[in-house]
Amino acid sequence: MDQDKVGAEEQGELFKRRRGQIPDAERVSTLQEKLYQKAKQEREYKFYVLYDKMFIPYMLRDAWKSVKSNKGSAGVDGITIEKVEEYGVDLYLKELGEELRKQTYRPEAVKRVMIPKANGGERPLGIPTVRDRIAQTVCKMILEPIYEADFEDSSYGFRPNRSSKDAMTAIKGYLKEGKTEVYDADLSKYFDTIPHDKLQIALKQRIADPRILKLINKWLKVSVYEDGKYKSGKDNHNGTPQGGVISPLLANVYFHLIDRIVNNTRSLFSKHGVKIVRYADDFVLMGKKLPKEVIEKLKSLLHRMGLMLNESKTRYIDARAESFNFLGFTVRYDKDIKGRDLRYWNIMPSKKSEQKIRDKVKEYLKTHGHYKAKVIAYGLNSIIRGWLNYFSISGVSYPAMSKRNLRFYLMGSLHRYYNRKSQRKSRLYRQNAFEVLVTRFGLIDPSKYAYSPARL
Repeated sequence: MDQDKVGAEEQGELFKRRRGQIPDAERVSTLQEKLYQKAKQEREYKFYVLYDKMFIPYMLRDAWKSVKSNKGSAGVDGITIEKVEEYGVDLYLKELGEELRKQTYRPEAVKRVMIPKANGGERPLGIPTVRDRIAQTVCKMILEPIYEADFEDSSYGFRPNRSSKDAMTAIKGYLKEGKTEVYDADLSKYFDTIPHDKLQIALKQRIADPRILKLINKWLKVSVYEDGKYKSGKDNHNGTPQGGVISPLLANVYFHLIDRIVNNTRSLFSKHGVKIVRYADDFVLMGKKLPKEVIEKLKSLLHRMGLMLNESKTRYIDARAESFNFLGFTVRYDKDIKGRDLRYWNIMPSKKSEQKIRDKVKEYLKTHGHYKAKVIAYGLNSIIRGWLNYFSISGVSYPAMSKRNLRFYLMGSLHRYYNRKSQRKSRLYRQNAFEVLVTRFGLIDPSKYAYSPARL
């Protein structure tokens, strides 16, 4: 009876597939699970046939949904998400799929823009076309499960079901174990300095399909459009374009070598009980002791990989005596606030992170001068909620003081906002605008906010 039931279910699934009723996401997930299991079960296995999955219709459709949900600007061709929909998504994906199938696909130039940094500098951001973002997303969907089978648990950035919260939880755990000597490393322009030839070697440890490797190389050497001029990328031998969908995965593949060596039970690092916590190109080494030979070994490995430490920003500290910042958090060994002879690991938003949220609130109010209170509350909530959710980690982060600081800033900002001369006709003029927006229009009161994953 049970066998008949299973057989009927299998027939039903087959019928659904023939009728195209199984959701694209489910089919993608099934394919990824197979790739992951194969890679996990056979550590030395190389995948020779992957390119044929680049132009499967349901892969392209699912990639399109991902690109659309991320929104983003148009690339050098001026084609936006809206224009693709006007043209016809099915036709657009069919044409892209044919180019990939015939191997006539050529990526277009990346539009480079400069993004201001908190320290006053700028960092380059490359914006591929929508078409190229779709193709890169498909490639990422194929490669990611393969490399996920290899990646170390100490790596947290740009990976499925992992986040900065997990990284900070690991750091606090190691601190409690007594690993309080910290090497807070800062790589110099990591994404811009990854050597293409050595990256290809890292990729080939798992990928043996020359068509996939050739495709990735095209993205690495794509020309750049900046300040009205095109710059050829053929002579470019280093770097993955920041802003490309595939770039974070490639960056993780390359740095995986360091993760693997540090975590190897026979390595010098393990011999001294040293652990690594990494989020993309940000990482710390932690141990009860960090001998000089460990640091020199790290520098030697990075040098061989063509990477460099930014010595001016890299710090070697005893976390019991000196605080350090990581991923926007400040980690500090504080005295008990009740005066008891106790200390605890206090993890909270850094001063720079607090300034960033204030700047965002300021900019929002500056650009929304004559909006209804309900709209203002809604807009501010989207800013406040994201910030609070990021820094609220159960049992790890204690942002109570930062929440109160943000509340105080909102009170002052909204008071000034509604007391401007041009807004004296507002009903909130000379009122406690913050309290009114909280009680009547649902503005988040940071000091009373409790993080809940359901809100995400």
